[in-house]
Amino acid sequence: MSDIETHEHTHDHGHPHDHEHPHEHGGEHKPQSADENIALLKYMLEHNRHHGEDLHELYHSLEAAGNSEAAALVSEALHYYDHGNEKLADALKLL
Repeated sequence: MSDIETHEHTHDHGHPHDHEHPHEHGGEHKPQSADENIALLKYMLEHNRHHGEDLHELYHSLEAAGNSEAAALVSEALHYYDHGNEKLADALKLL
């Protein structure tokens, strides 16, 4: 079964986020252990941070090349990366 979930939320940086994303739930879902959840969340957080560093370098490269419009979009994407990473870090603290 597949369905689209929509939600809106605001954050302290002053603008709302609306987005849809599919959720597929097929068959039985066996929960992972607490240790597996912590390990996966730590891995994903570090993985995302590494990609954020790569995007930051790309931003500077685009700026230096005079591609300011593309650089601005990468900078905006970095904002969302950072925001997502904050949420993952908060989730990890709860585990």
